[in-house]
Amino acid sequence: MKTIQIANTDLRASNIIMGNMRINQLSLSDTERLIRTALEEGINFFDHADIYGAGKCETHFAEAIQMNDSIREQMILQSKCGIRGGYFDFSKEHILTSADGILQRLNTDYLDVLLLHRPDTLMEPEEIAEAFDKLHSSGKVRYFGVSNFSPAQTELLQKYVKQKLVVNQIQLSIAHTPVIDSGITLNMNIDQAINRDSSVLEYSRLKDITLQAWSPFQKGFFEGPFLGDMEQYPELNQKIDEIAAKYGVSNTAIAVAWITRHPANIQVVTGTTNVQRLKDCAAGSEIPLTREEWYGIYRASGKIVP
Repeated sequence: MKTIQIANTDLRASNIIMGNMRINQLSLSDTERLIRTALEEGINFFDHADIYGAGKCETHFAEAIQMNDSIREQMILQSKCGIRGGYFDFSKEHILTSADGILQRLNTDYLDVLLLHRPDTLMEPEEIAEAFDKLHSSGKVRYFGVSNFSPAQTELLQKYVKQKLVVNQIQLSIAHTPVIDSGITLNMNIDQAINRDSSVLEYSRLKDITLQAWSPFQKGFFEGPFLGDMEQYPELNQKIDEIAAKYGVSNTAIAVAWITRHPANIQVVTGTTNVQRLKDCAAGSEIPLTREEWYGIYRASGKIVP
């Protein structure tokens, strides 16, 4: 398992993250098996959010693993807050209340990383800064970050927040690549050249912000997986299967490897509740795809490499 140093922290993290959006659908014993499989595979980073299962996923996680100091020391725990029913809330009161709830449900005294889940256009950065200061000084949260933020939104927040924002979690998969597309086709009069992401990939590398890719197997905004979709992505699946056979791994591993191959050291957030699929994801941690293979997969997804 490849590990990366998250800049401006002391966190040495696996480049594969076990996402916990759906774990409350499993029994406690099956959830424990999934978590222990992750640890055995070298995955030490676990991602949560207070809205996953309306908080039940965090509780389920802690109960399944029987959270204690010994287990906690093996994990980097991250959670997210700020999404409420039909609106976003980055108020000081909500952030502090959310953090306390997360800690209680995860049965831990501290979070390694707390992310603001989606941009709140009504955010008052000074208020967020006060919340972060209180959480940090009390030892409840060690590091902070954002999710689905543009560079300008991140800059606005960072202007007021003392703590360095160390993570931005964004959507990225082989079939969803706006963070890559416009940079490859700059100045071309084609749809692929439209800048839809404000160059967040390059900005994050310049600012030492670690990107985390959510929905790494989705072909759109929860429109279903592209792997095995021979109707919409026949050429892509053929190319992935061909490369998977070369390396002796599953197509899932290659889909992960396509992201982990990028020199930005992007972490991949899995969402699977299947033990074997989690192992397949882990197998993609450090497959050394060549440039020809990486760009071949990109072209097979329907994108232009001029």
